[in-house]
Amino acid sequence: MNASGRLDAVIFDNDGLLLDTEESWTRAEEALFARRGREFTAEHKRELIGSSPKATADWLERILEQPGKGAELILELGMLVLEELARYAPPRPGAVELIARLRAAGIPMALASNSPRMLVDRALETAGIEQSTFEAILTADVVTHPKPAPEIYLAACAALGTEPERTLVLEDSPTGIEAGMAASCYTIAVPSIPGVNLTGASLIVESLASPEITRALGL
Repeated sequence: MNASGRLDAVIFDNDGLLLDTEESWTRAEEALFARRGREFTAEHKRELIGSSPKATADWLERILEQPGKGAELILELGMLVLEELARYAPPRPGAVELIARLRAAGIPMALASNSPRMLVDRALETAGIEQSTFEAILTADVVTHPKPAPEIYLAACAALGTEPERTLVLEDSPTGIEAGMAASCYTIAVPSIPGVNLTGASLIVESLASPEITRALGL
């Protein structure tokens, strides 16, 4: 955290952090596996959470024993997720209230997701959150190296006009936490599914309603 003890901007992860999209992703993943006579397990979910499209494609090839089919598998999964997100993508507990408080305080916000822009747009629409809420929305398809690389968070800081050391990142996955910390952002973890190791974060809190978040912003 900066010397004043106050952070100046906030970058939200999307899936599982800002929005409860993990349930929709899980239903899509279960359907993809079921089409191939396989079961999608809780351990699979923990391995996949926060992964980039490329990492997910490589993982699907290996787990489903479909060498060379990664691009087809990730496309099929993406279409299944798109259908699910049209039905269910509510804000996570405390998300709407936190956004309102940040907006009232004039604290700039960005969204940085390892998902493709098409899926992020659909989820925000279903959740009823305007894209204009954020000064910038960055997704996996606009960076060369998605999370766990720091590129997307560094780009978000640049878009917000803030230094990484003065920026709060909110994440729910080890992949995202690694990216936020590598970017030198103050990274708070908010768990979305049980059993995920988030110990690499600057701080772990229970939800987006936790007072530690607004305290870090001097609110």
